[in-house]
Amino acid sequence: MKKFSKPQGDTPDNTNHPASVKLCGTADVAVIPRPRPVSSPQPIFTIAPGVDTRTLLKQACDTLASLTALLENFAAKLEGPNRGEIFSIQQLAMVAELLVNQVRDNLATDREASAGEPETRH
Repeated sequence: MKKFSKPQGDTPDNTNHPASVKLCGTADVAVIPRPRPVSSPQPIFTIAPGVDTRTLLKQACDTLASLTALLENFAAKLEGPNRGEIFSIQQLAMVAELLVNQVRDNLATDREASAGEPETRH
C-alpha cells in the first residue's frame, strides 16, 4: 500500500480560487465541484409487457396481502401512537387489497356475462 505524504509548502486556500472551490476537511487539497451529467431516470423494476390484466391484479392482490400481514406483525411489536399509525397503514393496505379483489371479480363476472353464461355474484 502506498503512503501519501502531505505536499510541502503552501496549501491552497479560498483567497485565490473562485467561490465554488471548497477545501476538503480530511485533506488540505482543493475540491472543485464538476457538474454531473443529468440523465433521465431509468426504472429499476418493470412489469413485462403483454401480461394480462387478470394476472396483474392477482399479483397486486398477493402483494397487498403480504404487505397487510407484514404491517400487522410489525404493529404488534410497537406500543403507543406508533402502533396506531402502523395499524392505520395496515388498514389502508387492506382496503386496497379489497378493491383489487373486487376489480378482479368484476372482470371475471364481465367475462362470464360476455360469454353468454348467466351472471353470478358472490
